[in-house]
Amino acid sequence: MDVINEPIGYIVGGGLKEGFRIRLTVPADRVQEGSFVVCENGRFHYYGLITDLQLGSTDPRFADEKSDRLQPAIQQALLGKTLYTTLMMYPTLLMDTGPEFGSPERAGWDDRVANGQENPGPKPVKTVPAHHAEVRQANEADVAQIFGGEGDGMFVVGHTIEQGYPVRLDLKKFVKRSSGIFGATGTGKSFLTRMVLAGLMLEDVAAALVFDMHNEYAFDDTDTDRMVTVRGLRGLFGSSKVQVAALGKGAMVRGKAPDFTLEIALKDFQTSDIELLSEALNLTDTAGVTLNALFRAFGPDWFAEFMKLEPGAVETDPESGKTFPADNSVAAWARQNNVHEKAAEALHRKLAVIYDKPYVVERPAQDFVTEIVDKLENGRHVILSFGEYDNDLDYLLVSNILTRRIRQHWVRKTERHKTHGEAAPRPLLIAIEEAHKLLNPQLSGQTAFGIIARELRKYFVTLLVVDQRPSGIDDEVMSQLGTRITGWLGDEDDIRAVLTGLAGRDQLRGMLARLQEKEEVLLLGWGVKMPIPVRSRRYDETFYEEMKGRKPTTPQPKGDEIDDWFSYG
Repeated sequence: MDVINEPIGYIVGGGLKEGFRIRLTVPADRVQEGSFVVCENGRFHYYGLITDLQLGSTDPRFADEKSDRLQPAIQQALLGKTLYTTLMMYPTLLMDTGPEFGSPERAGWDDRVANGQENPGPKPVKTVPAHHAEVRQANEADVAQIFGGEGDGMFVVGHTIEQGYPVRLDLKKFVKRSSGIFGATGTGKSFLTRMVLAGLMLEDVAAALVFDMHNEYAFDDTDTDRMVTVRGLRGLFGSSKVQVAALGKGAMVRGKAPDFTLEIALKDFQTSDIELLSEALNLTDTAGVTLNALFRAFGPDWFAEFMKLEPGAVETDPESGKTFPADNSVAAWARQNNVHEKAAEALHRKLAVIYDKPYVVERPAQDFVTEIVDKLENGRHVILSFGEYDNDLDYLLVSNILTRRIRQHWVRKTERHKTHGEAAPRPLLIAIEEAHKLLNPQLSGQTAFGIIARELRKYFVTLLVVDQRPSGIDDEVMSQLGTRITGWLGDEDDIRAVLTGLAGRDQLRGMLARLQEKEEVLLLGWGVKMPIPVRSRRYDETFYEEMKGRKPTTPQPKGDEIDDWFSYG
């Protein structure tokens, strides 16, 4: 019998809720947790994952006593008969192959499938196989059946851990809903994110706007574990496809000049942008009241007008010699607008931190949104590297203002598409690091990112959130993430967060906790038809050559190194 299709066991019990119990007929070390297996029972093929292995015996005496005192022939007879191993299979999908070819029922079934009256699958499992139905490990055809073969928008993200068969991600579907890449520090999130972004750029399924807080994605970097140079996305695709932006005139990124720089106008600031920075600026509870008063007094120009006021400026009454707040002082404005003077002056001091940023100007040479949107709409991708401004204050401030205004542009264009039949906007994926700082329960309802996560694909804008602490992200946002690619997570709260809103959480929890810390990842969620652990591709010279179109994707040898938007919801 073909070793690839050799049965590894047979069904002896179980159910839909707890999974199928399998009696193993091959050595236990041939199978491991997370193995992709198939049970063929008549016309139905059941696809699933091994979630547990257990030792059992028909006679406890032989399990308790060592068998090495017995003759080898008897020892061998005990194994697999009296002493055995059982597996638990978590059934995820069912495929109906239809009646036998040549049977009277086959032609009618084929017609119903062609007319959409019959769904052969893959579809959810709602029945069980018969006792003693054989189970085998999935072969390459099974993997391709579920995860797709070569084709437009299909991108290999990894290989099955045991046989090394390529597992593909449908990038066209991937970008239709927000997604996430997770993993503890040191598990290779940055390399995984680079790889996924490179696939998106290669297949050109969406425009990508990357907020690169730690300057890792644009230009070449060094892998501190292997001490080798790794290519940045700009180096892989060139300036004709990837543009690098930096903050402020004359800014540099890793000693290199960006393609263009961004400056934010004072009129781009909304009072809500400042409220998001309450923790970073150490604002008091009264700051919100003062900000509202500023907007009532000055309108959209509130920031520029407020910063023109002089804190502590006083005038002296020539007759009495008493001092009082000057007309251009913060205190005078506060009195006129029934605001606490000390609170207004404290806010003025704290806003000076932002006002004095080199990239914050009254009148920038060019509107940053116009510049970025022009590039994104014309086939390019933009990476905003924060350079020396790699701190929470700058990251929260800039990313939220840019995203809010860019989202507004996409909303207007989508509305014109729906109302007047204009061309639909190019799908946009916005990648953010340290996502818990922007999407935590306290802020997710206020930031542009939280709005995008909840809107799903409505306006052709989705998120790619990257984080090492998914438990810090609002549960509602996590539940909206379509595809989740996660490396090893050591914290139980983080594991719980990644599995939020998914079926089979109990079966997947242990599998996620026992991933190898590097290179093994679990693919989950709406973007893949079933969860599966894979060995992720290496971000190396072989990968670089493929991104340049010089070499097709080939399966990884075993043991080797590692549409329509509105129709989805």
